[in-house]
Amino acid sequence: MIATIRGKILQKNPPQVVIECGGLGYEIDVPMSTFYNLPNIGEEVFLETVMIVREDAQLLYGFLTSQEKSVFRQLLKVSGIGPRISLAMLSSMSAEDIGNAIANNEIGLLTMVPGIGKKTAERLVLELKDKMVVTSAPTVSSVQTEVIQALVALGFSEREARGAAKNVPADADASEGIRLCLRQLAQKG
Repeated sequence: MIATIRGKILQKNPPQVVIECGGLGYEIDVPMSTFYNLPNIGEEVFLETVMIVREDAQLLYGFLTSQEKSVFRQLLKVSGIGPRISLAMLSSMSAEDIGNAIANNEIGLLTMVPGIGKKTAERLVLELKDKMVVTSAPTVSSVQTEVIQALVALGFSEREARGAAKNVPADADASEGIRLCLRQLAQKG
């Protein structure tokens, strides 16, 4: 199996990259979190990889961090979750956010990922709650969860929404938190 790859980036077509290594071009699917952080075409990159062999294809998935690779592998163990949905999850949320959402039973956050319905989100929590290695990120309050969901519905990325929601005071209600976050995000933009 191919565990890692180091080489020159030949092509970047989301969500795929082609990396030349030893005279061969490897087509690798990557989550958007990895894609956005890749160097320019012609530059060298090192990716952690997962190779999946099926009857009709040999597929290679790449990640900039071993944590993303680990979360990808854990997600694949859940029935009904394949590589495409796992990539979609890692494209929508960071590996830490996925682990924390599962550990904190945040079904609403998980269902914001394309391809994840309520039943699939519940299955993720049920099957991975005790298996996911969760970082020591702070727990998100219910008001912060509402604020994050509202910001994502308004078109902000999960990462932007979570970053802004961290600054919502504990005694604020959801509408006040949304207003504060929108002001903060407008200043950054």
